[in-house]
Amino acid sequence: MSANKILGIAWPAFLAACLLELLLFGLFDPEEMLRNGQPAGLSRLAFQTAVFFVFWFACAASSALTVLLTGPAPVVGTAASRRTRLEPADPPHPPNED
Repeated sequence: MSANKILGIAWPAFLAACLLELLLFGLFDPEEMLRNGQPAGLSRLAFQTAVFFVFWFACAASSALTVLLTGPAPVVGTAASRRTRLEPADPPHPPNED
């Protein structure tokens, strides 16, 4: 995979993770979040960092899946791409004059 594709996946995922982080911790205090009825046991900064990386990984996986499913773009300028644009797939048949 090329560096451009990796950056095209990682950068939007980073921005989405930042937005999710702001939304989540703008509404909820990390020290008040509970795990099995007990505080998470991490400092506020450590908890926010861990959640950020979880968000970043999830967004990157989503972006990578999108890149994988869209496939490569057709090469512009090849004979096959010109032929499909300029010529119809099945030329019309002349009418039968029997």
